[in-house]
Amino acid sequence: MVDKEQGSCCCTEEASEEQLLARLDEVIADYKDKPGALIPVLQLAQAIFGYLPENVLRKISLGLDKSYSEVAGVVGFYSFFSTQPRGKHIIRVCLGTACYVRGGKQVLDAIKDRLGVDVGETTPDRTFSLDVARCFGACGLAPAIMIDDDVHQRVKAARLQQILDQYIDQDQATAASA
Repeated sequence: MVDKEQGSCCCTEEASEEQLLARLDEVIADYKDKPGALIPVLQLAQAIFGYLPENVLRKISLGLDKSYSEVAGVVGFYSFFSTQPRGKHIIRVCLGTACYVRGGKQVLDAIKDRLGVDVGETTPDRTFSLDVARCFGACGLAPAIMIDDDVHQRVKAARLQQILDQYIDQDQATAASA
């Protein structure tokens, strides 16, 4: 079940497509007559599905009585939204000036090589998605990467596997205890 206020899933079982669409219908019904509903509905839809497939955008468009081009335009404008399936963990490499000068591009290249994906892509096992960002506010400790909500500072290519392993190990521990 999705907590509509938090937008997070509190279940451990995989829901069917039909169940996910039913949740989306509830969200649309809750927001239908509220001004400025589009972005919150998109955020909640992405929390439900993990990304925003075309059929979901069309359903939101119809449910909120908005044109498909308006809905798709908002999704395309904000980098938070994704129309492609995303990994369990989102890696963002800072390429702001300080991080870039101190090796951010080399860190990005090392992550791309290690994971076998490019920016905007997801590993085949859907563990990691790779993005770039412009600044995390950790310029004095550059280069920095962010994985989910964790900022890793003074990252070196040689340490990347150790950092990635933390998330892989965490996933394995979670799976073992479930």
